[in-house]
Amino acid sequence: MRQGIHPPYTLSTVRCACGNSYQTRSVKPEYHLEICSECHPFFTGRQKLVDSAGRVEKFTKRFEKTGGKTVRVAAKKKEAAAKGAAPKVMSTSARKIKEKKEVTKKEK
Repeated sequence: MRQGIHPPYTLSTVRCACGNSYQTRSVKPEYHLEICSECHPFFTGRQKLVDSAGRVEKFTKRFEKTGGKTVRVAAKKKEAAAKGAAPKVMSTSARKIKEKKEVTKKEK
C-alpha cells in the first residue's frame, strides 16, 4: 500500500435520534442517525412510524372514511370489448393475419 494517501482511521461516535450512542472506528469523527438497533421496530417489537411526507396521515384519513372495511371497485369494461369490436389500433402483423383470413373467406 502507498503511504500517506489514506485518511486517518480513528475512533468515532455514532448518535441516534433516540439518544443512544456507541463508539466505532471510521474516517469520520461523528455520525448522526434517525433509527438505530435500539429504536428500530424490527429489533424492539414496537411500532414507530417515520413519516416525512404525511403519507401515514393520508392513509389513516382514507382508512377512517371506509370504517376499516376493504372497498372493492369493479373494473371498468372497455366499450370496444363490450361490443365485440376489434381494437382501433392493430399491429402490422395482426393486420396481415386479419387480411389473410378475409382473403381465404372470400375464396371459399
